[in-house]
Amino acid sequence: MDAGSVNSSSSTSKTQSRCPLQEQFLQRKTSRENLDRFIPNRSAMDFDYAHYMLTEGRKGKENPVSSSPSREAYRKHLAETFNMNRGRILAFKNKPPAPVEIFPREFSSVSQDKPVKSRRHIPQSSERTLDAPDLVDDYYLNLLDWGSCNVLAIALANTVYLWDATDGSTSELVTVDDESGPVTSVSWAPDGRHIAIGLNNSEVQLWDSASDRQLRTLKGGHRLRVGSLAWNNHILTTGGMDGRIINNDVRVRSHIVETYRGHEQEVCGLKWSASGQQLASGGNDNLLHIWDRSMASSNSVTQWLHRLEDHTSAVKALAWCPFQSNLLASGGGGGDRSIKFWNTHTGACLNSVDTGSQVCALLWNKNERELLSSHGFTQNQLTLWKYPSMVKMAELTGHTSRVLYLAQSPDGCTVASAAGDETLRFWNVFGVPEAAKPAPKANPEPFAHLNRIR
Repeated sequence: MDAGSVNSSSSTSKTQSRCPLQEQFLQRKTSRENLDRFIPNRSAMDFDYAHYMLTEGRKGKENPVSSSPSREAYRKHLAETFNMNRGRILAFKNKPPAPVEIFPREFSSVSQDKPVKSRRHIPQSSERTLDAPDLVDDYYLNLLDWGSCNVLAIALANTVYLWDATDGSTSELVTVDDESGPVTSVSWAPDGRHIAIGLNNSEVQLWDSASDRQLRTLKGGHRLRVGSLAWNNHILTTGGMDGRIINNDVRVRSHIVETYRGHEQEVCGLKWSASGQQLASGGNDNLLHIWDRSMASSNSVTQWLHRLEDHTSAVKALAWCPFQSNLLASGGGGGDRSIKFWNTHTGACLNSVDTGSQVCALLWNKNERELLSSHGFTQNQLTLWKYPSMVKMAELTGHTSRVLYLAQSPDGCTVASAAGDETLRFWNVFGVPEAAKPAPKANPEPFAHLNRIR
């Protein structure tokens, strides 16, 4: 017999024997025959009147006394005035009186209660899964990025592939030779057309994705592989295994314009703030640096604004908050496992949360106050946090190896994750943003329909 089939008669009898109380509860709830009791509402009863009717009120009926018509009329009027003509003593319903509106609703300046916002459904499984063979399982690299033209770039060994999210088409941009590769980082320029590719041989290539043409190669800045890239308009910032951070002006021949030195080991995380004024860098030396563009100098090595030493493992995951310009989130490696929040103006650590596992990447929700983190051993999950309470909203599982790379779609709704299990997954974790709300109408003033006195 098929292992998936079940004997219906035997299963029904077992179900009835397992849940007798539940079944009885359902019958009592739906059958009118069981509604055999009425429970009075004591709060709605007048005990004084009930006592009068049971004692004094009955005396007049049992021992009637002759009275004049005027006295009888007075008694009836008194009974009506004090509501003594009620026939019932027990009350089973207590209907509240209708509210009295002093001012008409349309003229009321008091704001009405807002409807409770329904909780967003967060799918627990990925929407789409793509194969990513030969994806390098290296915590210190950055091999995934989603451009503003809705094209996803991913580096697999020596090749960079482009996946167009609009139609699902895939194309190969470039394959480098073994002497130059593998590819160690990719990053789209703000225009969504040009892309920077960092290589294992310390060089950086610039490509035009529209024409599949290499524009130039940046050389001489680093001595070892370039594992992190970050754009700031026409400035491409590169971080290398040699600990150097270099600002490259891609418009000019002598592209090196500033050098930041503060890391003693590989730079594995680089992120510019939305304003382009501050740069965050994380390294394998457990250090997090904040650099200010106004302090940059082309003649000498630029001094950092803040040197933050709270993490106890490599700092790769970095994310600037979209709704608070001076708020930065950072994540530590396997020996740290924490997400920390920083005021980059003062350098103060605002909060620290132990996640229980290696933090590989961080992304802010562009439409809500939420933060998404990707992790390694043991669950290899994506965790959605509510900010600032840092309450877990969802944990998304599916990857079987550490989730090293995250990228966010231009509309902010979809997140792509790439892991050491050589799969690329797409998650609708941030939901669809609400449609632009029309400007609220101004409430009319009370008595606006009346002529003003002065």
